Amino acid sequence: MARPKNLILAGGGHAHLLTLANLDRFIAAGHRVTVVQPSPYHYYSGMGPGLLGGTCSAAEIRFATKELVEKKGGTFLNDKVIKINAGEQTLNLASGATLSYDLLSLNTGSYVPDDLIKDKTAKNIFTVKPIETLLAARAYITKRIKAQKVTITVIGGGPAAVEVVGNLWRLVQMEGEFETHIKLCAGSKLLARFPEKVRQKVYASLNRRGVEIIEKGHVEAVYSDHFELKSGEQIASDIFILAPGVKPSRVALNSGLPTGPDGGFLVNRFLQSPQYPEIFGGGDCIHFTDHPLDKVGVYAVRQNPVLYHNLKAAFAGKPLQPFEDVGGYLLIFNLGDGTGVLHKWGITIAGKPVFALKEMIDRRFVRRFQGEGNTS
Repeated sequence: MARPKNLILAGGGHAHLLTLANLDRFIAAGHRVTVVQPSPYHYYSGMGPGLLGGTCSAAEIRFATKELVEKKGGTFLNDKVIKINAGEQTLNLASGATLSYDLLSLNTGSYVPDDLIKDKTAKNIFTVKPIETLLAARAYITKRIKAQKVTITVIGGGPAAVEVVGNLWRLVQMEGEFETHIKLCAGSKLLARFPEKVRQKVYASLNRRGVEIIEKGHVEAVYSDHFELKSGEQIASDIFILAPGVKPSRVALNSGLPTGPDGGFLVNRFLQSPQYPEIFGGGDCIHFTDHPLDKVGVYAVRQNPVLYHNLKAAFAGKPLQPFEDVGGYLLIFNLGDGTGVLHKWGITIAGKPVFALKEMIDRRFVRRFQGEGNTS
């Protein structure tokens, strides 16, 4: 009788949701499944800024990974993968434990680099990831804006920074009792990679609400009471939220696995390591061999059925399915004032119906996978 094979899922993120929902099928086939994640919950990043603005609660946007895994008959470890020993097919956890695997799938996400932060112990500097950090930021900011006049600076010029600053404005409107000045330090140009129509609509919305947009160049350093631009100019602020962009999880790089130029785990068109075929991956932590993919949740969601199929196929010795990048995706920004900006196929639309559409799409997706487990 063949020994049971071990499948390990490192992370229960967006690209693993379909696999998690069907863990019982792997177990019914005689395999063991272990999910390693540093929290019992996984948060849907597409609604993260809404946590800050209060348009959604933590319970509404999280998936109960631990409950789901155990309900399906798998093993959940509240831990973190820190190193993969690919030659031995083992991995090391932060707790000191070592696990062996026959198949491994990485969905360890991305992180916000903190090298800009010079005061590492400062209590008033937050990053947009992990998503739970926005809950801490909301609590801290609410307390401050009820007690005194403050200046809050969001650092970053991309979509995350735009959504965070818009929802920060919403938080101030709801909870602020003293004058609050909001700044967005957007590098040399706000939304520089996006169509001009998108940029204009976002710029107009933030300007209308009194957000100061700084486009004087990139930030060199962030201290507890000011930040410094590469030009040397220093600008005072009381609170900071950093959204300068994300980088792939460092676990593949730290393990000596093949990686792309960005340090992401290198995968082929089957979302599989070319060098170690027993390792798969999806989401922000990978570098797709054919071409780089934007760090947006839509790609992880699209990779769901491919990863699920290929993990089953790898165990069964059947053909793998390629991931086909079908091109563009629907872009919708939550601007925090009940409006949104939508862009697709060269069309740009702004207004309340756009935000309503985003809410409908996001909440429908979350409910689909929340239904697999109890989110209490």
